[in-house]
Amino acid sequence: MRVYRRLAGAAVRSQLAYPLSFTLQCMGQAVAQVIDLVAIVVLFSHVRAMGGFDVHEVLVVYGIAGVSFGMADMIVGQLDALPTYIRTGRLDALLLRPLSALGQICASEIAMRRLGRVTTALVVLAYALSEVDIRWTPVRVAMVIVAPAAGTVILSAIWVTACSVCFWAVEGREFANTVTYGSNMFTAYPLGVFSSWLRRLMGFLVPGAFVAYFPTLALLGKPDPLGLPAFLQWSSPLVAVLAVLVAGAVWRTAIRHYRGTGS
Repeated sequence: MRVYRRLAGAAVRSQLAYPLSFTLQCMGQAVAQVIDLVAIVVLFSHVRAMGGFDVHEVLVVYGIAGVSFGMADMIVGQLDALPTYIRTGRLDALLLRPLSALGQICASEIAMRRLGRVTTALVVLAYALSEVDIRWTPVRVAMVIVAPAAGTVILSAIWVTACSVCFWAVEGREFANTVTYGSNMFTAYPLGVFSSWLRRLMGFLVPGAFVAYFPTLALLGKPDPLGLPAFLQWSSPLVAVLAVLVAGAVWRTAIRHYRGTGS
């Protein structure tokens, strides 16, 4: 862990070495998050509810999803460059070291600019929670903290699993992006606004529904408009553990079968 801390520390220091550039990058990420928020506001200028949720309830979903995706992108988003690592042979150099290749990639290029996106989502989440009617209990208070953390783990696991495809299809970045960045859009809205096949695919096969949708139902004490079992609302931490186990197995299998590109 000491080596990983040093790699991460070097990455952070290199980004903070140019404060103005770093600030502008954070502001750009914040603006990108606000644009997604504007889309929700525009939609609610034409409808009163979306998938059984009013505007403030949707903003709770959006806030949890935004924090989770921003943190996951900051921690493992560097895997988007995995095709370059494979094609140029940089991955071979990482594999020669007595450290995890995954850990080296993630620790050496932490994208601190994503803090702009996370901060915006946190502000929206705080505002939305102050506007919705929640019967606060110790368990629900804990859920406010656990939900973004579990969502971060789930999205990070999805990222690792999706990017592992690049070991077999080197230029598989676009496929991975449909799952990773597609999950960003999917998790920001209630499950009921999507078609049934997309709910099954992105909500359960890719466990996007457990990032923000089910935790929001748990916070609101609200029955699922789709009639899904109530225990799912509290299962995000368990799903996060299962997602990590699956991602780890897929990554290890991919590494074992890696042969390089020959170029």
